[in-house]
Amino acid sequence: MTGPRRLVEAQDGACQNAPQMDPCLRLSVLVPVYNEAGTVRPLVAQVMGVPIPKEIIVVDDRSTDGTREVLQEIRATTPDTPQNRLVVLFHERNQGKGAAVRTAVGRITGEIAVIQDADLEYDPAQYPRLIQPILDGHADVVYGSRFAGSPRRVLLFWHTVANRMLTLLSNMCTNLNLTDMETCYKVFRADILKQIPIRSNRFGLEPELTAKVARLRCRFAIWPDIGREDAGFTTLRRVEALRRYTGFLWELIRPYVGRRVLEVGSGTGVMTRYLATREALVATDVDPQYVELLQRTYADKPNVEVRLLDLAAAGDDGLPRRSFDTVVCANVLEHIADDAAALRAMHDALVPGGRVVLIIPALRQLYGAIDKAIGHHRRYTRREITEKLCTAGFAVEHVSYFNVLGVPAWYLNARVLRRRSVPGLQARVSDRLVPLLRVERRLRPPFGMSLLAVGKVTD
Repeated sequence: MTGPRRLVEAQDGACQNAPQMDPCLRLSVLVPVYNEAGTVRPLVAQVMGVPIPKEIIVVDDRSTDGTREVLQEIRATTPDTPQNRLVVLFHERNQGKGAAVRTAVGRITGEIAVIQDADLEYDPAQYPRLIQPILDGHADVVYGSRFAGSPRRVLLFWHTVANRMLTLLSNMCTNLNLTDMETCYKVFRADILKQIPIRSNRFGLEPELTAKVARLRCRFAIWPDIGREDAGFTTLRRVEALRRYTGFLWELIRPYVGRRVLEVGSGTGVMTRYLATREALVATDVDPQYVELLQRTYADKPNVEVRLLDLAAAGDDGLPRRSFDTVVCANVLEHIADDAAALRAMHDALVPGGRVVLIIPALRQLYGAIDKAIGHHRRYTRREITEKLCTAGFAVEHVSYFNVLGVPAWYLNARVLRRRSVPGLQARVSDRLVPLLRVERRLRPPFGMSLLAVGKVTD
């Protein structure tokens, strides 16, 4: 694969004479981590799987969710090889992403450095594509962009208007035309990155790095659409990072979850991490990529089986009938064209007295561009899901709305702005509002953005 053309001509400054990179270079992958216990293990595995000699420098910024223990275990069980050298560092107090990256930069020994967030939103398999412009001598810095449609020149800022306010402000200061200043993936010639004094401790890191490499008159390249490109994957990754909100969902369903659980539509494992505490869990998905990710994540969990499952062909997939006391289907039923058949298949998988536990999107008036982009066939009403559960043979045990607070933001983004994925800002705000969602549950609202529905097998 060839890189994009030269983007900004080298001028007087630190980046004027780019060295020719040895094809046997070592890549330095800098991984700032904070409270990523559920994703850091598969992330390290994915990075190690990239066929480039590399050092992986993980800096834990005083996590409080068990990430430190996971990293200690990974380090203790991961020998260094010619392809991979793992360095794990720990901050004694929480300082922020910028501070974690600064610590990692001090340990770089490779020729090219890439900053990799630990939340798995971006795919390490893109590394060869990202570093190619530097290897070809066309660029000193490469930014992955979620907005650019193809590899393109980075022109002076006033030729176009950027897509995001922070990028707009950054471009005004640096006179560049970046489309995604806040992108996770930033790739640097290591000698350039090591001479930048990083002052920002927290998320001021992105504009600071952008301003300083611009001041050095480095040559930029932009590569588009780094990572898996579908809106559903982006939304899953953003939801997965919302630990308060996913914890709240677990609080909702936990009273109905038994010991032997079938999870339908596990995706990236948003709820799997909670269900894996049960005696036996079969985590399933129709997407082979998600299944592969979960198989790596839970390879050392003897109580967790991960497998492909298409509910439309459940009878042919070898799924044993009457084997589970709980089927959990969180934000999945709306993706299935024949949801009635899916509910019947779930009924058949349950023992007498077993429960199906559903979390589904509600309010048809909210159905918009995000729903279409992530594959929703519908949004439900309380009456509709009650009728469908009864038709499938369940006795309805519980149905209730929740998340009234999210209705205005979803309407704005899905119906008015017609966005195709849940915006990161909306997701983070939702995470902060979890205490209010708990208060809301006590008020039993007559509508909401989602429904919790529980059906019980009586025969």
